[in-house]
Amino acid sequence: MSVTDRFDDRLEPVGVGVGVFLVLVGLATVAGMPWTTKATIAAAAVQIVGALGTAVVGAGLVWLSRQG
Repeated sequence: MSVTDRFDDRLEPVGVGVGVFLVLVGLATVAGMPWTTKATIAAAAVQIVGALGTAVVGAGLVWLSRQG
């Protein structure tokens, strides 16, 4: 039994991998404390919202890939 035989959809591992990557990028961006390097709090807030949005999209992609 090969690794590819355990997935019904051939793109499922790709969706899960990309989703996990997006979650990690979003969390790493927030962990990098962007509010300490931005000139204004508004710019930092936009970056934090964007990073959290990226993590949510990644989690959604993992969930969507695992359905079925």
